[in-house]
Amino acid sequence: MSTKQLFVLRHAKSSWDDPGLDDHERPLAPRGRRAAKLLAEHVRHAGIAPSQVLCSSSRRTRETLEGVSPAGEALIEDELYGASCDQLLERLRGVPAGTESVMVIGHNPAMQMLVLRLAGRNGARTEQVPAGVDLDELRRKFPTGALASLSFTCNWAELSAGCAELVDYVRPRTLA
Repeated sequence: MSTKQLFVLRHAKSSWDDPGLDDHERPLAPRGRRAAKLLAEHVRHAGIAPSQVLCSSSRRTRETLEGVSPAGEALIEDELYGASCDQLLERLRGVPAGTESVMVIGHNPAMQMLVLRLAGRNGARTEQVPAGVDLDELRRKFPTGALASLSFTCNWAELSAGCAELVDYVRPRTLA
């Protein structure tokens, strides 16, 4: 069975300039737009080219998608806005079997919990962490613009706790 890849991207920093704006409609802040550019550069240099991109319908996730501009078919899905970790996992289990790689762009706490669940045996796998990745830091915080790259050999339908390996974790701050 071939190795599959999952790229988990939390939207970049959003603006709180208009306190009356509905949460779903908040745009990226200038810092978020800069972070998206840094992430786009990283995605290109790292050769990250997902077959499919699943993106929350919120304005900030769509603007992050636009800024990062990853390869692959982009699907904007209302259900991903406000989705729990379990709901994200269920959605990913529905990815077609032949799909080699997926990027999901969404919101915390679900994104952080998804990474920790898939890459951890009960959230505690520490023996397979790439050099330079502080798993404790990832447990404490999955900041806006954070991108975790995971690989696994099971089918999408079989995704479960501890089945994936965390192969990379970057934050805009470390890319600057």
